[in-house]
Amino acid sequence: MAVGARSGHDEPEDRPSSDGVPVDAESDGESPGGGSTVAKKPRSFWKELPLLIGIALILALLIKTFLVQAFSIPSDSMQNTLQRGDRVLVDKLTPWFGSEPERGEVVVFHDPGGWLEDTATPEPNAVQKFLSFIGLMPSAEEKDLIKRVIAVGGDTVECKKNGPVTVNGKALDDKSFIFEGNSACDDEPFGPIHVPEGRIWVMGDHRQNSLDSRYHQELPGQGTVSTDEVVGRAVVVAWPINRWATLPVPKTFDQPGLNAAAAAAVPGALGVAGALPLVFWRRRRLTRGHTAG
Repeated sequence: MAVGARSGHDEPEDRPSSDGVPVDAESDGESPGGGSTVAKKPRSFWKELPLLIGIALILALLIKTFLVQAFSIPSDSMQNTLQRGDRVLVDKLTPWFGSEPERGEVVVFHDPGGWLEDTATPEPNAVQKFLSFIGLMPSAEEKDLIKRVIAVGGDTVECKKNGPVTVNGKALDDKSFIFEGNSACDDEPFGPIHVPEGRIWVMGDHRQNSLDSRYHQELPGQGTVSTDEVVGRAVVVAWPINRWATLPVPKTFDQPGLNAAAAAAVPGALGVAGALPLVFWRRRRLTRGHTAG
């Protein structure tokens, strides 16, 4: 049996000394070759604590940069879906794989320019800056907004006074998510607006208390927001605990025929596919006729 191996018993294996007296191979402080076998004492918890903290901070920074980030809700523009002071977790991973915002999603985006120019930003202290940097606290310096995507690139969106919001001619049933007692857009009717590719039209759920796309049509983009400015989709209310909830897409955005652009493209594509065999058949007949002549 090799030195130091175990036979399965709890007692250490003994070996005879030069004078015949058994000696514990692991208690004499030396290996058979004469080297020391004294086990190193493990580091104390307090010595390892700085390393553990450093690893945790690096992981938090990576998570904040590439996976999720916490954001604080500073206003009432998304009531009752989100309340002032809520903390939401925003998915930042899927945009890395080319995912575009979809209708009905609640998204966080950077100020496109001019939306928050009159909004004061509180000056954070050093601790808040550090915690914001590693993602453990929402950023207090960046001017970000949170709204619901109503229309995406290629859509036509409109809302007349006393009427519903329509996307590609389909009326949205927004009663399940807009603030109770609000109208769809009576305070600021708009449209029709054609949303350019690569941009989105956003509105707050508290329609009468939200300076959203409707109120910035005089700016570049005519109220739409570039998808490049989108930080990610808000997926869950994480704090306070009694407010924990996911943020799903309302069913009205899944109604048939809402994606008018795609629906119009399908008949065209089918028409082209059906015409190709006829074109080839005709060309083949013409070729045969010229050959016979």
